[in-house]
Amino acid sequence: MLTRVKSAVAGFMGGIMSGGSSGGGGNPGAEMPLKFPYMRPEFLGLSPDEIECSADHIARPILILKETRRLPWATGYAEVINAGKSALNEDQACCEVVVARKRPMSYCPPSTPSKTPTAKRRNSLPNGEGLGLRMEHSKLGEDAEGLVFHYWALFDGHAGSGAAVVAARLLQHHIACQLQAVIEILRNLASPPPTVMGEEPDMNPYLQGNTPGPHRALTRAASLRGATGAPGSPCSTPPPPRFFTEKKIQHESLVIGAIENAFKEMDAQIEREKQVYNVTGGCTALTVVYLLGKLYVGNAGDSRAIIIRNNEIIPVSTEFTPESERQRLQFLGFMQPHLLGNEFTHLEFPRRVQRKEVGKRMLYRDFTMNGWAYKTIEDEDLKFPLIYGEGKKARVLATIGVTRGLGDHDLKVHDSNIYIKPFLSCCPEVKVYNLTQYEHGADDVLVMGTDGLWDVLSNQEVAEAVTTFLANCDPDDLHRYTMAAQDLVMRARGVLRDRGWRITNERLGSGDDISVFIIPLMYGNRQP
Repeated sequence: MLTRVKSAVAGFMGGIMSGGSSGGGGNPGAEMPLKFPYMRPEFLGLSPDEIECSADHIARPILILKETRRLPWATGYAEVINAGKSALNEDQACCEVVVARKRPMSYCPPSTPSKTPTAKRRNSLPNGEGLGLRMEHSKLGEDAEGLVFHYWALFDGHAGSGAAVVAARLLQHHIACQLQAVIEILRNLASPPPTVMGEEPDMNPYLQGNTPGPHRALTRAASLRGATGAPGSPCSTPPPPRFFTEKKIQHESLVIGAIENAFKEMDAQIEREKQVYNVTGGCTALTVVYLLGKLYVGNAGDSRAIIIRNNEIIPVSTEFTPESERQRLQFLGFMQPHLLGNEFTHLEFPRRVQRKEVGKRMLYRDFTMNGWAYKTIEDEDLKFPLIYGEGKKARVLATIGVTRGLGDHDLKVHDSNIYIKPFLSCCPEVKVYNLTQYEHGADDVLVMGTDGLWDVLSNQEVAEAVTTFLANCDPDDLHRYTMAAQDLVMRARGVLRDRGWRITNERLGSGDDISVFIIPLMYGNRQP
């Protein structure tokens, strides 16, 4: 087993290097056509030659926007390729203004592959293609047919760029589709969302306090006996009102639910597209949606977003790693041991258990525990731990270092038939930031970055760098946010020296792909 684990790690890293391996013995879709061709973010406006030149693992040039006004809110963006971990930059980014139009949910593009020509499929999407670059400022916020939302997203690919490329093209449209069904509800902020769509909340006679006069509650037992008014009752007498409390749902919860379902639909589409197209690997996903005065930050993976407001740092995302999701993963392994393939144990130990320690008492913990306790070691405990390693070296099933994201449907433990996807969740955590509660200045920003940034710079270091840089810029210079993003990427990449890439205090710089958005929040206060 130890040999297999060593091979698994080597095989997975080798898959990343080649850009096509899924860790399960080759890429079964290598002969299939690509769903979308590899490219850098469309808003960078790079030519094929420029894209080729950007993939220089020695010089590692930092790419920035050619025209700042091409992104909403004068958003700044910068990126740099890795130092040789993979042939391509596996990060992807998207920034658009998207319209969620009032149409039935059946209008949404199907998750299953379609034989419709690509051009027609794209035009049938709620937003078409590239809408964020063409909309006029005067039309933002709400239009006659639907709601307009701003969208920023970063995708960090692994074991190939295919999943990240597909998600960067399509996730925003899945969000728009999910919002279609609740457009009218979201527009009517004066009334709470109805429990049953199409039903006025105040008109339901079964809600507590809505109907005056003496009433008898219909108990569950009476309902099962076929009491008057109960389902299946032979009597046609109108049912007596039932008194029960109803949970109050906020409008923002509908937006959160739409984003969560959009991630699930995107993951399902990637799985189905893999039957027809070559969609390699998987990716983490970090999205920001601005809608009706609020920012919705959805994260599935280990990218991160923070808000810097008046020199205060406000984290608006949580990373999902084998360590942070240990208990969820262990519980799944405990409830469904067949997923462990009789080669892994759901228990965690401070180190690998050795055969000579069978019968001795050793520290351990399971999914019910935050602390540690002692147990008597048995033969079952000699299996490899489901979660092994610490920090950035922690792995699930000795293979992957993130626990949420999109794709990875074919990923297996090396040289085995153990699938890793059941342990990976595509569901994001969505946090809400109400922009209207604060008056933001020109230096108040939201910083989004893939893990290549945060691996070497702390929240405090990022905040200090951005704040210091913006303080030295003309507040009216819209290019300042792009330059701040470039400065941030440069600080994380460092300078190439004899001993590799180095940053401040001779620390190791990031050898990973790095992508950064800097979003000025003051423009959110100006939206209609």
